[in-house]
Amino acid sequence: MEWETVIGLEVHVQLSTQSKIFSGASTAFGAEPNTQACAVDLALPGTLPVLNEEAVKSAIKFGLAVNAEICRESVFERKNYFYPDLPKGYQTSQMDAPIVGPGWLDIQLESGETKRIRIHHAHLEEDAGKSLHEDFHGMSGIDLNRAGTPLIEIVSEPDMRSAEEAVAYLKKIHSIVTYLGISDGDMSQGSLRCDANVSVRIKGTDELGTRTETKNLNSFRFIEKAIQLEAQRQIDVLEDGGSITQETRLYDSERNEGRAMRSKEEANDYRYFPCPDLLPVAIEQSLIDELKATLPELPDAKQERFQSEYGLSAYDAGILTSERAIADYFEAVAKAAGDAKLAANWVMVELMGRLNKEGIEFSETPVSAEQLGGLIQRIRDNTISGKIAKQVFEALWNGEGDSADAVIEAKGLKQMSDSGELEKMVDQVLADNPDQVEQYKAADEGKRKKMLGFFVGQIMKASKGQANPGMVNQLLNKKLG
Repeated sequence: MEWETVIGLEVHVQLSTQSKIFSGASTAFGAEPNTQACAVDLALPGTLPVLNEEAVKSAIKFGLAVNAEICRESVFERKNYFYPDLPKGYQTSQMDAPIVGPGWLDIQLESGETKRIRIHHAHLEEDAGKSLHEDFHGMSGIDLNRAGTPLIEIVSEPDMRSAEEAVAYLKKIHSIVTYLGISDGDMSQGSLRCDANVSVRIKGTDELGTRTETKNLNSFRFIEKAIQLEAQRQIDVLEDGGSITQETRLYDSERNEGRAMRSKEEANDYRYFPCPDLLPVAIEQSLIDELKATLPELPDAKQERFQSEYGLSAYDAGILTSERAIADYFEAVAKAAGDAKLAANWVMVELMGRLNKEGIEFSETPVSAEQLGGLIQRIRDNTISGKIAKQVFEALWNGEGDSADAVIEAKGLKQMSDSGELEKMVDQVLADNPDQVEQYKAADEGKRKKMLGFFVGQIMKASKGQANPGMVNQLLNKKLG
């Protein structure tokens, strides 16, 4: 039997508001535990929540960015359950009337295929606190700083059929919320995390299998591994004659294994009811229009522009627009360098390759766009060769100069382009290697190109890599006939 995986994601995005969704407490990350939880966050007697207007605006912006309906009237409800890091004993959320209705977005796969993923809805809610298990010697601590931080939970339809599609979808969500500026999207800090609903069925059938939900996945790599692991587990169970239990599961990234956490709850288990302390949220069309007018150029539109304006391939444009910081950096480099394609190659290959190798976030790159653009200018005007450019890049990376020009001057890396000096060097190399010269002249045309590389290498060695390669090739072809 050929099995098909069916995946739906629930993505939780922390909004970048300065205060919490129902109180004035700070949302800043990294404070000492329990120093940013006020009486409202704890639902102490006599306190009343007040809705954060910026959180509402952020949710509307997201809805507009994913082609969704904006619900003109949405309602907050209480989702009742007990958990140690939920101080109220309930979570203020939305169920029957969420702020963002059905929408969609397109994802691009490595094959080049584009696929549309439907969004069922996105709703506003408050985050819970955090349980701390390290350094407590068999006990757990509770940090309530995060309690009340505004979230949008984005619920997809079960339209994804592989871990690759799920990761592509999540990356697209990450890209959209960071372009909009409504979240920093930092998965290491919990700003963006997701729950994966996974089921399997025999390929060609329409009926959905029993699903499980794997909670709190907080990296693209973990999401991919967790989905692959769970899908294979379900297939093994079914092929052995067993049945899948609907349950909530956890993924252990250190052991690369999943385990059951609890039986899956249904909506009625949470005893939802309208929050008596919050009025329905009425949204005027004028506000929606106003926010729509302020939306930035979003990833898909920017990718199309990069292809048409800079002549980039869809693949390159997709990489360069995957994050707003990368797109802005590239455009600054292209402007400074005067060559978009060369700028794209240096940003994607040299810069991003080095950042990945060193495990450094793009926002922390030690080489500024102006520095990289200046370096590319010196390649274009033949001040330096591509090989020397890598030495200059290394110096800029290590902070050894304020600009490419300063590094070239300080290290004496300027390319030799004096035809007289180069001709003397070519003549000397030919005179020192008479056997190779005779072999070259006796060789057929097909072999000469490879043999020419020997002479070029000798000249580059003699010039310490500073001879102009183009001029060297011209002189050699002239001398060797």
